[in-house]
This record gives sequence, structure tokens and C-alpha cells, in this order.
Amino acid sequence: MRQPLQLLGMILILEGVSGTIDHLAVQPFFSLLLNFFNRVVIPRVDFLTGYELYANLSLAVLGLVLVIAAERAQP
Repeated sequence: MRQPLQLLGMILILEGVSGTIDHLAVQPFFSLLLNFFNRVVIPRVDFLTGYELYANLSLAVLGLVLVIAAERAQP
């Protein structure tokens, strides 16, 4: 169970960092996959509109917390 949680955490980290880069500039690499949160989820959630940078950074932090929690879990 640790490996899928770590993989999910890494995906969240990559999406958060990529969304931050895409918000500040243009992210040409894997933009459909890595910017899904930035381009699909944020525009549909009203309270995140205007706070895209914070939402993407929060997603990256959530992924980091998930990776750390999965690493510390007992096998």
C-alpha cells in the first residue's frame, strides 16, 4: 500500500509544481497531464479562482505530506 500512496504523492507534487510554472509562464512539457489540476479543476471551483498560485503550491505540499506519510507507515 506504500508504493501506490508514494506514487500518488509524487504525481500531486509534479502537478502542483507544473501548475505553478504554468501559471507564472508557459509549461510546454506534458501540459495535458501535469496541468490537469490547473486547467480543469481550478476554473470549476469558484473559491479557488484568483488563488491559482496558492492552490497549486498547496497541491504540491499535500503531495509531499502524502509521500512522507507513506514512507513512515509501517509495512
